[in-house]
Amino acid sequence: MEHYYVEKPQCKLRVKRVIFELKNGRKYIFDTPSGVFSFGAIDKATKILIEHALIKGKKVLDLGCGYGVIGIVLKGEYPDLEVYMSDINERAVEFSKVNAKNNNVEVHIKKGAFFEPWGDEIFDVILLNPPIVAGKQVVLRMISEAKEHLNPGGLFEVVAYHNKGGSYIKKAMQEIFGNVQDLYKEGGIRIYLSRKE
Repeated sequence: MEHYYVEKPQCKLRVKRVIFELKNGRKYIFDTPSGVFSFGAIDKATKILIEHALIKGKKVLDLGCGYGVIGIVLKGEYPDLEVYMSDINERAVEFSKVNAKNNNVEVHIKKGAFFEPWGDEIFDVILLNPPIVAGKQVVLRMISEAKEHLNPGGLFEVVAYHNKGGSYIKKAMQEIFGNVQDLYKEGGIRIYLSRKE
């Protein structure tokens, strides 16, 4: 079976619409395509990152955005943010654009792997729900390149299941940034936070 960390999904396109409701009662509508992470339902780790991310500054990157949940909801909740979103998967990018329009938010969306779409762009916050299925080397490269794309004092926040890759992610963040903390824990899910010093 094909996983979602590919440029061009080969599976037949199917679309399921889901409604995401925040704790504050606001609702967002997402068309979720097959061949993209979390088809047909928004995963728990994504919901946790949206509800508990630490947002500061102006420019936020949703790295590996899938069909756009994190970036779109954050733009909806914090209209003054400049939100940037990218994914390697062309179907993810296409549906991020559809979902941004459907939720009446203006965000910057590009296709590409890692930080390639952004050149030497620098951000205040980078958020990542990592593509664990793509393998350890892909995730570690995302972590190592994140530091180069943060302003001084910028925040890198990663959500993961601690016993399904999270422990090596936390260790890598400590090695690369020189600091890491658990920003939030719920069940087996953690948000790890590193600050660029």
